[in-house]
Amino acid sequence: MDLMDLWRLKVFRAVVEQGSFSRAARSIHLSQPTVSSHIKDVETHYGCRLLDRFEKKVVPTRAGELLYQYAGRLLAVYEETEAALAAFQGVVRGNLSVGGSTIPAGYLLPAVIGRFIKDYPDVCVSLKTGDTHQITGEVLEGGLELGVVGAKSVDRRLIQEKIMDDELRVIVPGTHPWAGRRRIDVQALAREPFIIRERGSGTLMAIEEELSEAGLNSREMNIVAELGSTEAVIQGVKNHVGISIVSLLAVREAEQAGLVKSLTIKGMTLTRQFYVIRRKGRTESPAGEAFRILVEAAGAGRLDLSNATAGR
Repeated sequence: MDLMDLWRLKVFRAVVEQGSFSRAARSIHLSQPTVSSHIKDVETHYGCRLLDRFEKKVVPTRAGELLYQYAGRLLAVYEETEAALAAFQGVVRGNLSVGGSTIPAGYLLPAVIGRFIKDYPDVCVSLKTGDTHQITGEVLEGGLELGVVGAKSVDRRLIQEKIMDDELRVIVPGTHPWAGRRRIDVQALAREPFIIRERGSGTLMAIEEELSEAGLNSREMNIVAELGSTEAVIQGVKNHVGISIVSLLAVREAEQAGLVKSLTIKGMTLTRQFYVIRRKGRTESPAGEAFRILVEAAGAGRLDLSNATAGR
């Protein structure tokens, strides 16, 4: 397999992840006809259909799903090889693919990346955002070298290192009757319209576990919406769809603007942890190790990211 074959596999993975030829083309800076040509070459090489084209969506066939997994492993080994040989020559360079669940990807990792590429300008960092389940799966499959997620996995193939605690707060609209309070009783949550995150979210798993221990089962709650991101949940609360529980990191800006109010629950401290995860048995690249060290320092408060930028 030559480098062009690897590049075509990268194009194939981009189409699967984006669910669209046009979006994939934009993400990897190619024209749509070029992307289509590469996909045709890959399907010709393997002698089977790898993608089903619908009107608004492109989805992998069963063969495509299998290739997607193996292509991730091949590309990861290639990038690891490039980085290791560069490090042998005293240079940290190459490509680094990392992932983050919603809160780390939105509120921690961008600043870390800004600091990282100032220190290592010859490394190109790619950040994938997904829920905890998705990022964990990508790390296990080899598509991502490391991830930062909001829930610990039971999978023994992972190395998982806690980097920080995250406080969760009840949030209500700024005009809600509770907005003048500092805390509420846990049972009061069952009487209010409630917005939850999608299944697989580390935030949701942490909330359900903590509330269950306090005697409030999620089935008792008046769930009115299930939304796919923390930002969507905050927007739902701001627009009076319901109340919710989200990361304090995510809601600070909206609260400072007076659009929402965050509250604690009497007798409870809602927290969850963020973890850096890696696949056991995968040799850590020099770039991956340097990035992981920065993430751990940021989580522990040992790294000032306030002036970090993405400028080189």
